[in-house]
Amino acid sequence: MTRSAEAYERYRAPEFRRLLAAARRSLERNGGEIKGSIGLANPTTAERTAVIGITGTYRSADVRRITIPLSALEESVRNVTGMSLHDVLERIGLKLRFRADERTALDQARQRILAEGEASPLHAEHAWYRQWLAGLASDGTITALINRKDIHLFSQAVRVLQYLYNRPSDAPPIMLPALADATTGDTKALNPGRGSLPTLVLRALAMARGISPESGAEARRDLWDAFDVIVDDLASRVLVLNLRATGQGLGQWLTDAACYGTPFHVTLHQLITLPITVNLPTVYVCENPAVLRRAAGELGASSPPLMCAEGRPSTAFHRLAQLIVDSGGTLRYHGDFDWPGIDMTNQLRARYQAVPWHMDAADYVKAVRDNTDQVQLSGKPQDTPWDPELAEVMKRESRAAYEEATTDTLLADWSRGG
Repeated sequence: MTRSAEAYERYRAPEFRRLLAAARRSLERNGGEIKGSIGLANPTTAERTAVIGITGTYRSADVRRITIPLSALEESVRNVTGMSLHDVLERIGLKLRFRADERTALDQARQRILAEGEASPLHAEHAWYRQWLAGLASDGTITALINRKDIHLFSQAVRVLQYLYNRPSDAPPIMLPALADATTGDTKALNPGRGSLPTLVLRALAMARGISPESGAEARRDLWDAFDVIVDDLASRVLVLNLRATGQGLGQWLTDAACYGTPFHVTLHQLITLPITVNLPTVYVCENPAVLRRAAGELGASSPPLMCAEGRPSTAFHRLAQLIVDSGGTLRYHGDFDWPGIDMTNQLRARYQAVPWHMDAADYVKAVRDNTDQVQLSGKPQDTPWDPELAEVMKRESRAAYEEATTDTLLADWSRGG
């Protein structure tokens, strides 16, 4: 056959298919070098004839495996087409992928990403950030970002985390679209379903909180909420009882509800759009809504002002708590006698100088003795600076006592005026 631009088409024939596939694997494995041999197991008559034509060496019909030097195939292809074996393979198939080169490029890209992550001030300041970065490197996330050409998402995730941790402690909550715009230039970049970016950020924030990432809209909203990021200012709310306030709209509604001892849910949207002033010397804070419900049912309008963290304080809770403290009020807190409950107590003490109420060692011992449920303590032990003996007794007893089991004691105290 004379050389022509179409001469390579002969290599599309079935008798060359397995032979060229083996040649492709060899070239990709060896970085494009023509070296070594390739083979065919149980060749067909057509394949055996093709190899005889390439090598000029007869192979018997009963041969079980044919081996051919790759250099012989290269020479034959050049004689027929005037092209290299490399070029012919790419003409009739996909571009060759040199594995060693790809691994080197991948390793270099991984090192650049890790170096960028380590350059962030968060790397030196926070163990959770280092854990997050190491996890991305070890579980294939960084490799996946490189393969999808989404490296920019990692850079954006770091910017989001730095933005959240560099905000002043007294900064107002930020809406999620505003956060996305400030860090990526795209107001929708952190929305659910927008790819890897929100997943990367929420994974880091969960580590910063010491919790496992959870799926579902509510879990995502709660996690953003914990960092004063508002996903939905109508969904963020705080349950209160007898919390009189001044201010048009919301202030009037709260005062009216207090007249009847009616529980009231205050949304973050209301707190933002209908400013109030709360001039109360003391506001009690509970963790479980069942406590507030019983206070409303049994004490009604005579119950002292009460707000509920509902397990995990929302942005609305924090905004209202800050209003109370800024006006000179004191928060008196009672929660669960377990390590997460103690951690929340410490957080409220640090943020609002909240005073633990019925949260000392004697209260714990009574709650444990009165509680028939034998629930073992779990999680990381916490210090109790307001009563060091409490932490020691909890470690010794290793039992949890939940707030709803102590409600009788709380109500009795409130009925006597706190």
